[in-house]
Amino acid sequence: MALPVLQRGDGCCRGRHARCGRHHAVRSQDYDSFAGAWPEREAAGGEDAPFAQALGNARKIVVSSQQLEFTWRKSEKLEGDLVDAVTALKNEPGGNIALSGSVSVVRQLLAAGLLDELHLLVHPIAVRKGMRLFDEGETAIPLRLISSETFKTGVLNLVYGPAEPTGEATYADAKVHLAQPEQ
Repeated sequence: MALPVLQRGDGCCRGRHARCGRHHAVRSQDYDSFAGAWPEREAAGGEDAPFAQALGNARKIVVSSQQLEFTWRKSEKLEGDLVDAVTALKNEPGGNIALSGSVSVVRQLLAAGLLDELHLLVHPIAVRKGMRLFDEGETAIPLRLISSETFKTGVLNLVYGPAEPTGEATYADAKVHLAQPEQ
């Protein structure tokens, strides 16, 4: 099942993300899709051309265990351990690292405390299958909402950042802070 795509009114989200990444990490499936579309859009000069150019000018680091062939400028394969490589990238001067599409990579980077922001696009559909972003891990990952925006299509753009650990708590502990229905 295909998820709804961002509509014209949602395009501001793409532009904001394009400006914020000096490096763009992608899994090989996403790289193939991006490289098959964005260079052509840049060359066509349409309304997507500025985003396509920004994405093309970004260093694209592909996370894959397979041998790859690159056709798009400034593309390379991530070498070595993911956490070590991202830690090294974060220590380089210059800006942010954007990551697209890989649940397993996001999970590893969240667990390692390497994500400064987690951008989630929540579409108004319950797919009910596939890999979940938040697995059944032992350790809670506290997050705080930095910003939220609702597009006219109903897509939510949520941005979370790390939060201070809250300690051990149960649902019963949290329930006292929930709004209670008036009686």
